[in-house]
Formats: sequence, C-alpha cells, structure tokens
Amino acid sequence: MRKRPSQAEHHDRATPCIDVAVVIVSGCASGAMAVCRRAPLCAMCSIAGILLRLLRRSPLPCPAWRSLRQNRPDRRPAALRRSGRAATARLLGAVVAFRAAMEELTRKRVPLDWAMTQSNLGLALMRLGERESATERLEEAIAAYRAALEELTREHAPRMWAATQTNLGAALMRLAERETGTARVEEAVTAYRAALELFNRERLPLDWARTQTNLATALVLQGMRESGTARLEEAVVAFRAALEEHTRERVPLDWAKTQNNLGLVLMMLGSRESGTARLEEAAAAYRAALEEHRRRRVPMQWATTKASLGNVLVRLGERERGTARLEAAVAVHRAALEEVTRERAPLDWAMTQANLGLALMLLGERERETTHLEDAVAAYRAALQEYTRARVPLDWAMTQASLGLALARLGERETGVSRLEEAVAAHRAALQESSRERVPLRWATTQASLGLALMMLGERERDMARLEDAAAACRAALEEMTRERMPLEREKAQESLDRTLRLLAARRG
Repeated sequence: MRKRPSQAEHHDRATPCIDVAVVIVSGCASGAMAVCRRAPLCAMCSIAGILLRLLRRSPLPCPAWRSLRQNRPDRRPAALRRSGRAATARLLGAVVAFRAAMEELTRKRVPLDWAMTQSNLGLALMRLGERESATERLEEAIAAYRAALEELTREHAPRMWAATQTNLGAALMRLAERETGTARVEEAVTAYRAALELFNRERLPLDWARTQTNLATALVLQGMRESGTARLEEAVVAFRAALEEHTRERVPLDWAKTQNNLGLVLMMLGSRESGTARLEEAAAAYRAALEEHRRRRVPMQWATTKASLGNVLVRLGERERGTARLEAAVAVHRAALEEVTRERAPLDWAMTQANLGLALMLLGERERETTHLEDAVAAYRAALQEYTRARVPLDWAMTQASLGLALARLGERETGVSRLEEAVAAHRAALQESSRERVPLRWATTQASLGLALMMLGERERDMARLEDAAAACRAALEEMTRERMPLEREKAQESLDRTLRLLAARRG
C-alpha cells in the first residue's frame, strides 16, 4: 500500500513552486519587498501616484478621473517593449507556480500556508491585470485576496489580515478606475478602513500613513463620482493625517507627493465652491511640494507639479478681476513645457499645451489686444498634433471644443467671418466624439458653444440658415442643461437662444 505523504513532504513539494514564484513577482512588482514563502507579498505601496497621472490627462476646465489611457500606441524603445513582454511572461509563470503549489498546500491540510499562497497569487494576478486592458485578471486577484481572508483572519493572523486588506483595496481600486460606478471604490474604502484598524499610528506609523494615503485616493475617486463634497472632505482629512507621519524630514519625496495629492483634492473642492479659500490652500500645497520636487532633483515631477499649480492659478484667475493670476499661470505652464517636451512625453506635452491654451484664452478675453487669443489658438493646435482622434478621441474632442471657443473669441473682434467659420468647424468636429450618449454634459456645453458661434456668423452674414442652426444647437444644449445640474450654463444658453430668436424675427420682418 502506498504511503500517504506527510505534511512536511507536501511543503517540500510546494516549496520550489513558491520560491520561484515569489522571486518572479518580487521582480515585477514596483516597490515590492523581498519576502519568504511563508509571508504574503504586501502591495502597500501608495496608489496616490495613479490619482495624479490620471487626473492630469484631462485639460482644464473639465478635470476628470481617467480610467485608462486607451488607444495609445506603445512609444517605448524596442528594448523596453521586449522587457515588458518578458515581465508579463514571468508573471504568468508565477501564477502557474502559485496554483501548482496550492495543489499540495491545500486549505484542508495547511490553511494558513494556503491562504498566504492565495495572497501571493492575488498580487501576481493584479500585476498582470495592470498590464492588460481586460479586467479578468483583476477580478481573479480580488477573488484570491478574498479567499485568503477566509483563513487569514484578524484574530489568528492580524498583520497578514491587515496587509491582505490593503492588497484587496489596491486590486479593487485598479478595477474601479476602469468602471464608472461607485460599488468597487466603496469596497476599496471599506478594505482600507479595515486595514487601519490594525495599522495604528503608534505601532506602525509609516504603514498607517501609507494606508491613509491609499484611503484618501479611494475617497477622491468616490467623491468625483458623487455630486456632494463629503468624500472629498474626508480625503483632505486622510491626506493631512498621512502628512503627520510622512514628514518632510523623514521622507521628503513622499511628503512632497502627499502635498501634491492634497493640492489636487483641494483644487477639486475649490472648483465646486464659490469662494477661493480652498483654491488658495491648493496653491499653497503645490508650492510646498515644489520645495522638494526641485527641477534638478526630479525634473518631471517638478514639471507636473508646476502644471498643477498653473491649473489652480487659472481657477483663481477666473474668479478675480485682474490678470495677475492668469499671467502667473501662463508663466508656470510655459516653465513646465521646458521639461515636459513633445519628444519626452508627447501626451503630457499635449495636455500642458491645452492647459496653457486655456490660461491664454482667459487672459485674452480681458485684454483689448488679440495677441494672447492668437497664442491660445496656437497652443490648442499644438496640442492636437498629439491629441489625435485615433489615439485619444475624447481628449481630441475636448481640445477641438476649446479651440472653437478661442476662435470664436477672435471672430468677435474681427470684421470678417473666417475665424467664426473655423470655430463652427471645430465645434462640429468635437461633437463627432463628444456624443450625448457618451458625455452628455460635455455634449451640451459644445452644442451651446456651437450655437453661439453660428449666431454670430448668421448675424454677420445675415444668413437665416445659420440662425436656424444656431437656434437648434441652443435648444439641444438646453435639453441636458437642467437648472439643477448646470444653472449658469443653462442661463447663458437660454440668452443665446433668445437673442437668436430675436434676430430671426427681425429678419422675417
């Protein structure tokens, strides 16, 4: 009769699989720590960088969380692309190795080892999911973490339970970024709050601070998808809590990164409020971050922080009568473009050009000269060299709409119709991607802008057809611009419609 393997023999059989897989995942996971096979890999590195990368992909004045950079060709050198493919192959090998190990380390025989292997499997699957456009791997990672938590309970393995809750929160966030609802991000918030019950500030100050940062990031995403400001307010509290341990003296770059994140949330809050207090706080947070994000030390971080500061200055400038803030925003964006070059980071360069265009357009509206408006048109057209419809259709559409606004402002000040015709063409181009089904509010805003350009063109040419088209565009905009959702924009669209109708009545005699 064949002898049944002992528990030690099961461990011996599984050990090579786990050892190989842990080495592979440690090498592929950014910031991963070296671990033994009896400890789960912790994915406790901050995901706050994701927040900044994604939010910065949207030019003002409509910042939005970006789920993924879709339709983007791989512009890395061939050697880096080969390296990426090799890393993906190694991660796939790790998944196979962890699953092979669990054939010996079963839940019934060795529940804790089984659970830790599930946790490691979850990290490998999450890293694979980050590299793929599909969500299947991320779903599997979440399932693996939840399976691990069935045995890694708070009572029996508190540290491992907290680490796995953090890992689960990270996987849920990766998935939430690719979805539109709030269910996944709410689950991530719950997981991070659970982890904070164990990662207390007195015993584990840096783990506590990192988890506070992760919690804040999740709250920001949740707040962006809700109409109120409660979640964003909670995110500010969490980021400020993290700064109590992520001090400038202890971890200067982490401190600067958290200041950057704090500035971002404060800017979002300020955009939803009528006052300027939050925006002033945001500007202060970005300036603090720049004390460590120095150009010589971290040039790209310096440039992105500069650009974020420029965005805050634009918002402040919109709410003030003078031009000092807008002039400062123009200077800051131009400084950022010295590092964010088209060759180095083409889409970041395009985004910064678009933000520069907005600052120049707002500045030009307050001046008699048209120089800044001409510069705004040039900046938007520069952005469109990289923001192509094929690569980033919604960014292309948003920039086309912004270009249309700048051209219409120029057209108002000229006697001819060429600028207004270009404005109409730009708005109609934008509507090809900014459809009502996909982005209803942006569609409505573009329709209103199109209506205004057509009205000015119809008035100047005494063209009834243009005026009829203008009225139709304004009416379309008003269908989405409800008093509750967009009161100021609705009022302006209604004014344009009323003026257009008066012009039509006068033409008809």
